[in-house]
Amino acid sequence: MNKESKIKLHVGIDDTDSAEGMCTTYLTCIILNKLNEIGIKPLNYPRLIRLNPFARYKTRGNGALSFVIELNDRNDVNKVEKIVLDNVEKYSMFDGVNTNPGVVFYEGEITQEMKDYAINAIYKIYTIDYAEDFAKEIGARIYKFKKGRGIIGSIAAISLELTDETFELLAYRMPENIGTKRQLNEDSIYKMNEETYPDTFDNIDIEGEYTAIEPHTPCPVLYGIRGNNPEIVKKAHSLVISEEKISDYCIFRTNQHTDMHIQSGFKIKDMVNTSCYKFDAIVSENPHDIKGGHVFFKVTDGTDEIECAAFEPTKTFRNIVRKLSVGDELTIYGGLNENHTLNIEKFKLNKIATIYKYLNPVCGCGKRMKSAGKNKGFKCPKCGTILRNSDKIKEPIERDDIKVGFYEVPTEARRHLSKPIIRIETGADQILQK
Repeated sequence: MNKESKIKLHVGIDDTDSAEGMCTTYLTCIILNKLNEIGIKPLNYPRLIRLNPFARYKTRGNGALSFVIELNDRNDVNKVEKIVLDNVEKYSMFDGVNTNPGVVFYEGEITQEMKDYAINAIYKIYTIDYAEDFAKEIGARIYKFKKGRGIIGSIAAISLELTDETFELLAYRMPENIGTKRQLNEDSIYKMNEETYPDTFDNIDIEGEYTAIEPHTPCPVLYGIRGNNPEIVKKAHSLVISEEKISDYCIFRTNQHTDMHIQSGFKIKDMVNTSCYKFDAIVSENPHDIKGGHVFFKVTDGTDEIECAAFEPTKTFRNIVRKLSVGDELTIYGGLNENHTLNIEKFKLNKIATIYKYLNPVCGCGKRMKSAGKNKGFKCPKCGTILRNSDKIKEPIERDDIKVGFYEVPTEARRHLSKPIIRIETGADQILQK
């Protein structure tokens, strides 16, 4: 049968896991293996698409999965749909309160309307009803389990245009080991990082002094390696020594670490909660700590003022934030939470403001003078000289403890979508891997 007569089928899956276990990537890997057994392979790497990080009902990382296959006839389509749905029903964590799986099947080419839906699923938060109506408009077949909230992400996962991309290799545990302590050779992970960084990244949390590739949840993932292309994550995988058997691994093409959630060109007055932005602003209120170890300060862009926060999990990033001062000029990346506070992911310090201290004048004898009383000038405590008409001396304060440049939260606190500075500095974000 010629290529023109084949059926191109897009499959989207979302919301099958929970905080207690499972992983939609693992379920997708199982499904792809089942399809491979009957001679059906995806046209490209399966996709892991991260959506709005502020989604209230997300299970964990708010990631949806998709893959594309070409089939010969309607019988093959029916076979694929049965395999997908049977396995979603078999493996989904239905006991999870926020686990509401959704599966979408779509035939044909992705339209601009679908691409727009997908990017807005990252910028905004959709309802299930809206997604269901949209699926009907484009002619997609949807399958809802429980509330079926997963259809929202499933449509986005098949529709998103990747203008920048990274890859993640996920290695999976044997079923009998899931829930037990992961057995990885830590030295091999450090060696892997030395040989593959910066083409791989976020392997090590330098501040926390621990390996960051292994999850801390009872899910099937043994470890995940993130990089700029599939070849480098394969190489990194070959360097990691696991002291427990790996059941399988899969490479995903993804929008992780691309800043795809960040919107530009907005003024503070127009920013809305649960959306993420990049914008220029000037510090208008000095940083201060509040209970819990969070650091807050305010910025303005001339249209409005907004409160920014470096929350406690950002650890020593807060120390940099504490050094900011009124007048500093920044480019800020972050998202507005439901309290209209901007959660900072990173910032670029563009210009350091000159700040001053005000000192009493120095007497001719060399001793610094003291106040002689309100509006009475200054008096030397050593020789008694009085200056009636004098002001405090304005002197600039050295700010050598902070430099112009980028600053970001540590690996542990980084959102899935947030672009690490290393991808910006190396230009990796400018190269679309084909």
